[in-house]
Amino acid sequence: MKENVDHRVPVLIVGGSLVGLCTSLFLGRHGIRHMLVEKHAGTSVHPRGRGINVRTMELFRVAGVEGRIREAASVLADNHGILQGGSLTGEDQEWLFEEIDPGGALGRFSPSAWCLCSQNDIEPVLMSVTPTLGADLRFSTELLSFDTDDTGVTAVVKNRDTGEHSTVRADYLVAADGPRSPVREQLGIGQTGHGDLFHNVSITFRSRGLAEVVGDRRFIVCYLTKPGADGALLPVDNQERWVFHAPWHPDRGETLEDFTDERCVEHIRRAVGAPDLDVEITGKAPWHAAERVAERYGTGRVFLAGDSAHEMSPTGAFGSNTGIQDAHNLAWKLAAVLNGAAGHRLLQSYEAERLPVARATSERASARSAEHSHPGYEPEPAPGPRGGGRPGGVLTVAMGYRYTVGAVLGSDPEQPVVPERMRLSGDPGTRAPHMWLHGTGGRQSTVDLYERSFVLLSSEGTPWRAAARSVASRMGLGLDAYAIGTSPEADLAPEEGADWAEVHGTTKTGAVLVRPDGFVAWRTPEAVVDPEAVLHEVLSLLLYRS
Repeated sequence: MKENVDHRVPVLIVGGSLVGLCTSLFLGRHGIRHMLVEKHAGTSVHPRGRGINVRTMELFRVAGVEGRIREAASVLADNHGILQGGSLTGEDQEWLFEEIDPGGALGRFSPSAWCLCSQNDIEPVLMSVTPTLGADLRFSTELLSFDTDDTGVTAVVKNRDTGEHSTVRADYLVAADGPRSPVREQLGIGQTGHGDLFHNVSITFRSRGLAEVVGDRRFIVCYLTKPGADGALLPVDNQERWVFHAPWHPDRGETLEDFTDERCVEHIRRAVGAPDLDVEITGKAPWHAAERVAERYGTGRVFLAGDSAHEMSPTGAFGSNTGIQDAHNLAWKLAAVLNGAAGHRLLQSYEAERLPVARATSERASARSAEHSHPGYEPEPAPGPRGGGRPGGVLTVAMGYRYTVGAVLGSDPEQPVVPERMRLSGDPGTRAPHMWLHGTGGRQSTVDLYERSFVLLSSEGTPWRAAARSVASRMGLGLDAYAIGTSPEADLAPEEGADWAEVHGTTKTGAVLVRPDGFVAWRTPEAVVDPEAVLHEVLSLLLYRS
């Protein structure tokens, strides 16, 4: 299988949409050379997938692209709430919520904030960055076939412009090839979940008069519920470009051809409540809301990420964010294995950690669609919440989830994946807490410390920092260690009145080990007799080197 190979790369990514490009970004930040193939000629042109949650924005922050993404999203920077009403001109509108972050409460949990950036705006940003990080991006290039063996993957790809076939040999393949994933199909991986939930046609249109009707109501989305004219209205620029999601019922024999321009114009006018509204249809794209999760996250050296691994209802914007966080989890593990820092078995933790998160999140997404009465969604009555209890709120689902098993030590496997309340206090398996620190580089969040290596946090005057440096040298791996305190020997100082140990659930003599993805890998609340030996054992277990 290794003969007549045209290209050799450590990782081949199949799919160049949002999750595929994020996989490229995160691998590139770890210095891992890779190729990405995408059958389409370019990135998305249709406004969709707009909600970027706080946790995902943290990942973009650490990867150095947060500012550019916010710049691309600036036109919708003041849009915050979700509005619902029979129409936009009646008296029955109500805010499901008016502010994403009322009172700035998110600042307690994160240095970042929510962002509204359409997929067609964010993908060009990613495409402009990843080639500088070692990515070989090949659009108009389709995966035709692949074979796996004990040492890698051999794939045949086709340039759709020239018809040329070429063979790619990779150590690993990441399939971000969408909900109908050919890679998942070839692997024979089934799916669980409720299946199709509802169908919509996304209609892009221009209207100068609509801005006057909307007025100063700066919503993210407005659910319009008038019978026979229901749908979801989304602003693109708050001025003249808009999107309307109209319910589509193929189960009743309705076809896409039934959505003529004339029908769409009339539907939008009735939904808005303005019979003479100027409407120019500029595009239509069908989409399907579903709840499906792959039974496995891959086989051997092939891994699934994003929609190939899970489909979710769009309400709450959980789907793309979960996919991006899949990519982030997998990227550091691939890098650790490819760089020789970890054993191959570390990659098994990808499924162990991410699959339960996808199941819990997909259920929450479906529940939120029912709560918001999403147009076109008619859920079956249920006697009670699925999964034995009501999941947490949106923020808790987005960043408060935990890995109960996987590359963590000391996590409680009996705890729910998504707790009822947000609790980020340094527990193993949870995202490490945010707090502000000061050092030679100025003010920074603890979140900013985590990307390319494990990080050990401890207090000044303890032996942990020296032990970490010795272990890193002995094991030949990246391990940053920071002593926190107010004396000159400290690397970082907390803001006045803050106690880093209390925030992280330990004491002044203890230590916290954080993974490259910002999740707590291990914690000790007290001093130990031989910190170097303990750290060596902990890292050997976490990296599957023993």
